[in-house]
Amino acid sequence: MQTDKKILSVIIASALIVLLAGCPQIEESAKVIFNNEPPMQQQTADTLKRFQEPDPEEETIVNSAIELSKKCAELSEEKSVLYQKNLELTTESDQLKKKMAALEPQLEQAKKELAEANDLLIEMRIELNNWKSNIIGFRDEMRDADKYQLEALLKILKVLGGEVNTDKSQGQGQDSNAQPQIGQSELTSK
Repeated sequence: MQTDKKILSVIIASALIVLLAGCPQIEESAKVIFNNEPPMQQQTADTLKRFQEPDPEEETIVNSAIELSKKCAELSEEKSVLYQKNLELTTESDQLKKKMAALEPQLEQAKKELAEANDLLIEMRIELNNWKSNIIGFRDEMRDADKYQLEALLKILKVLGGEVNTDKSQGQGQDSNAQPQIGQSELTSK
């Protein structure tokens, strides 16, 4: 019973919509019926129009069809050019992807080698700084060793019979660590 009421209300609503909206064919036919011109005059006007020269400014169906066909031809040509360009770009993109795939392992290897070289360089720099500090630290010891070596040479010269003249006055103008000078004139053999 409730479904019958719903169906009936839908049918009534649709009938009202159709009546309010109206049918366009009915209105046109009503216009034709109430047209004040006699049917003969209307036909003659249409017939006269057919045999008159078309107005050059007025676009006819043929002219618009010709223009549309020209535009269609231009657009189809443009489409083919763009399609060809798209194919070229696609092949170029594929080639670049292949090159990139081939170069990717080389890039990774180069990054790895660069990281190793940087580590080695840092390690070598640390070792160089350590070596410099060690050498500078042993400078006094090397001077002492040179001093003892010169003293030993002086003793050897004395043993061999040479005479060594060491004046304190010569050493005053020079560095306090400077060794006495040995010249040919100072050495005499027996």
